Amino acid sequence: MASTALSNRRILIVEDEFLLAEELAEGLMQAGATILGPVPTIAGAFNLIARQGAPSGAVLDVNLSGVAVYPLADALIELGIPLVFTTGYDPGALPRRFATVPRCDKPFNLPVVVTTMAAALDNTAG
Repeated sequence: MASTALSNRRILIVEDEFLLAEELAEGLMQAGATILGPVPTIAGAFNLIARQGAPSGAVLDVNLSGVAVYPLADALIELGIPLVFTTGYDPGALPRRFATVPRCDKPFNLPVVVTTMAAALDNTAG
């Protein structure tokens, strides 16, 4: 799946399942992204952003060990940073304010995550 769909893009990965986080990181790197993280918690994500600066985009697991990722999603949206949710939840389970946030169902298909993230980045570029 080597491509340049995400070249020169810094993508934050927030995922609490280690193997999924590693799979996401590998797939996004193969698409040309520089990876921030992965981190398993909201606090870890905020700390990473404070140390390394804002990402170009983010892939966020909706449920981090029972904690909803929504405060981080709200902060990223406020900064104009595109994001993609990964989740096993039905779309109707997400708060209405996230209705336009792209989502990839778990178990996710890595090429679909890459394409969805690239599209989200393209949609904010213009």
